Amino acid sequence: MKQQLVIFDTTLRDGEQSPGASMTKGEKIRIARQLEKLKVDVIEAGFPAASQGDFESVQAVASVVKDSTVCGLARAVENDIARAGEAIKLANSGRIHTFIATSPIHMEMKLRMSPDEVVERAVWAVKRARDFTDNVEFSPEDAGRSDLDFLCRVIEAAIDAGATTINIPDTVGYNIPEQFGELIHNLLTKIPNSDKAIFSAHCHNDLGLAVANSLAAVKAGARQVECTINGLGERAGNTALEEVVMAVHTRQDTFAVNTRINTKEILATSRLVSGITGFAVQPNKAIVGANAFAHESGIHQDGVLKHRETYEIMRAEDVGWSTNKMVLGKHSGRSAFRSRLEELGIEFDTEQELNEAFGRFKELADLKHEIYDEDLQALVTDNSTQRLENESYRLVALNAGTMTGDAPHAEVTLWIDGVEKTAQASGGGVVDATFKAIEKMVDSGASLELYSVSNVTNGTDSLGETTVRMEKSGRIVNGQGSDTDIVTASAKAYINALNKLESNPQKSHPQASL
Repeated sequence: MKQQLVIFDTTLRDGEQSPGASMTKGEKIRIARQLEKLKVDVIEAGFPAASQGDFESVQAVASVVKDSTVCGLARAVENDIARAGEAIKLANSGRIHTFIATSPIHMEMKLRMSPDEVVERAVWAVKRARDFTDNVEFSPEDAGRSDLDFLCRVIEAAIDAGATTINIPDTVGYNIPEQFGELIHNLLTKIPNSDKAIFSAHCHNDLGLAVANSLAAVKAGARQVECTINGLGERAGNTALEEVVMAVHTRQDTFAVNTRINTKEILATSRLVSGITGFAVQPNKAIVGANAFAHESGIHQDGVLKHRETYEIMRAEDVGWSTNKMVLGKHSGRSAFRSRLEELGIEFDTEQELNEAFGRFKELADLKHEIYDEDLQALVTDNSTQRLENESYRLVALNAGTMTGDAPHAEVTLWIDGVEKTAQASGGGVVDATFKAIEKMVDSGASLELYSVSNVTNGTDSLGETTVRMEKSGRIVNGQGSDTDIVTASAKAYINALNKLESNPQKSHPQASL
């Protein structure tokens, strides 16, 4: 009988550490609910000690998630562990994930601790975490570059202290599959009490090997994989959940494990995370990319038409690809609208929020003949991103145009701290002119690092989603906007980023890169 592979999702914690990917409490709750619908086993909801906002987000996720375990990250220090314990108190099933570095370079240069002191602190941290929950995970940070004998020593001590999961991180993405698989095998065979804990893999993608390393770990005996949706994460990202799950699902002849993931929710989860964070999914991305199941080659098309399995090893429908059309239009009522959103896992805290989203739906229904579930997800995301607390800027009106031979121009009216202001500008294109007009009024001092546009669905009447990444004084934020008019969507994204720079203090993630 096959064993269960525990899927530990850290999109809300490690994924959020991508520059500009910070999420609000409401956005974290939306993603957590979708992860629960996906049937993720463990949701690492954040790092409670990083900030009051992060503490409240983990606490909120713990209060709404019922079926998945909710986990909080903590360094091996008193304040971190106490904050994590308090944050997960309301969870049906809670876990504390504590860690300390074990590689020579980290112990000497970062911790400035001796190996004996590291072992002592690891044991103390696990025991302290057990004061709050019996479900404790321990990670030796930078395990991939740690001495094997010392790694065995500290892990054995952590298990004796009560750790039920031992996570082995390849913190800097340095390992290769054969090497990482051998590490897991050696730990399982050399540590006397290894049978008393589940061993886990947490791999970074610096060399593009995170998924391969994780699967090698599974083959070697690991029974938990830590991953993120779309492989989101700092630097080159983390192990992609969708790729690990579908590799195990598709190659049952190779892997002696199963997951409980509802694979049909993979695409919806991918699009939700992409929409909220502003990190677009590349078209050729495995499983969830727009081209993942597309065939242009004549030979491939002919083969698929004759027999799908000639060129497709998975069914597109199994991961959520479909033409799932919403049977609603401009004459549909509020109750039908709410019902469909609930089926998509979208709920509102107040009637006012529902009314605002319904108003946007009516406006969209007047512009689009057919509305898809993807449009709804984008609509709700856009509604929430444009409604930040302490909002400083709001788009009131936009008039932009271009004519052959003339410079593109834009006239923008903004609500700025209760006062309407208008400015005009010309630029290299209508979007450039729009951004320049906005800057004439706000003079943000921020630099535009990235501007991207993508379509939500097919067709010329599709909603356009835009993302801007802005940097100011070392702080990076992503702004998102959507509209059937791409210039308006761009203005919304730019203003959303400006509001984030104004309203949300930068959150620290001290020593949080496993």
